[in-house]
Amino acid sequence: MPKKLKLKTHRGAAKRFKRTKNGKFLRGSAFKQHILSSKTRKRKRGLKGTTTVAEVDAPKLARMLPYR
Repeated sequence: MPKKLKLKTHRGAAKRFKRTKNGKFLRGSAFKQHILSSKTRKRKRGLKGTTTVAEVDAPKLARMLPYR
């Protein structure tokens, strides 16, 4: 009987997303890299930290990160 093929992890996704204990994915906030002088302090503070990925995108990420 032939061996079952192993799936490859999408390395780009592995560097950007993290899975929680409940199986959801965490992502960093966008719009925090450059042109920060025109954004208010309050807005930049709100972009700190991580947030969960939308439900519609989670199955796609689950395929990209099969062993996480």
